[in-house]
Amino acid sequence: MRTKSPLRRFWQYLKHEKFDRLLLFILLLLVVSSIAVSFLEPGISLINGFWWSIVTLTTVGYGDISPATIGGRVIAVILMLFGIGLLGTLSATIASFLIDLKLKENRGMSSFDFENHIILCEWNHQARTVLQELRADPHTAEAPIVLIADIEMKPVDDDDLHFIQGNVTDETLERGNLDRAKTVVILGDTSLDDTSRDAKAVLTTLTVESINPDAYTIVELENEANVKHCQRANANEIIVASELSSNLMARAALNHGISKVISEVLSVKSGNELYKIPLPASMAQRPFIEIFTEMKQTHRSTVIAAQKGNEGEVISNPPVNHRLEQGDYLIVMALDKPQMG
Repeated sequence: MRTKSPLRRFWQYLKHEKFDRLLLFILLLLVVSSIAVSFLEPGISLINGFWWSIVTLTTVGYGDISPATIGGRVIAVILMLFGIGLLGTLSATIASFLIDLKLKENRGMSSFDFENHIILCEWNHQARTVLQELRADPHTAEAPIVLIADIEMKPVDDDDLHFIQGNVTDETLERGNLDRAKTVVILGDTSLDDTSRDAKAVLTTLTVESINPDAYTIVELENEANVKHCQRANANEIIVASELSSNLMARAALNHGISKVISEVLSVKSGNELYKIPLPASMAQRPFIEIFTEMKQTHRSTVIAAQKGNEGEVISNPPVNHRLEQGDYLIVMALDKPQMG
């Protein structure tokens, strides 16, 4: 499904309001008055009469052309009276269209044709945090994000967040142009219990992958036992929220202060951040310890993992003699994204 152009939607709206008949009436009125005034006024040509008709109808009144005969002035009075009503009708129709367009967008009734955009499925407290983090990153600060959620109104004031009201289905995903989406984030529906929530997330993953298997899907689950089901649905990344929170608290209890480090690298608002960068050609086939040392000395970055290809296996803390190949990626921790030559 593709979004209709604003001009086409406006024209359809005008036809629905029978405004096309009004436009035809205006045109006929201009033509008739132009012919009449050029006939009644010896000094006014047909072209000048048409110009005079437009100026008079819109009540602009430049005064460069004015009728001198009684008949011409009668036509002018009729045009001015009609002009007030017609302009009021025109202004009200355009205003109604713009208001209706904005209301439909805020109520999630629109369709979109973005490319390489992000689709956010469901709205909860996690979704708000995800949106805030994406907007804090310069690369996604103004990126188009399509939210699909069964809520009444657009939840936040964000010009680049586009809302589709309803459950995540084939129809709503098509309205969000899933075919061209780059990333899909699937969150849990907090109105359901944990089991139903995970089941819905898995079903949504299956639907997304069946429509666009190239989209990178990130799924939030509540129960680790459902990870295997999500893997069968071909999710690219699976985050078990409850397990992640529990493990972090356990690590913090054993190693005081570790949660502060994790919070810093996960947030883009301050401090060090995590970045994924392509392996420079000059580092291919070199031992990992050399790459680690060069990145630290030259780019003030700490390599914490390597990835085979753009979406392949991730190797945390690789062995010192591990050799990376061209096309692999480094996951680094740094204050700013390293600029590799």
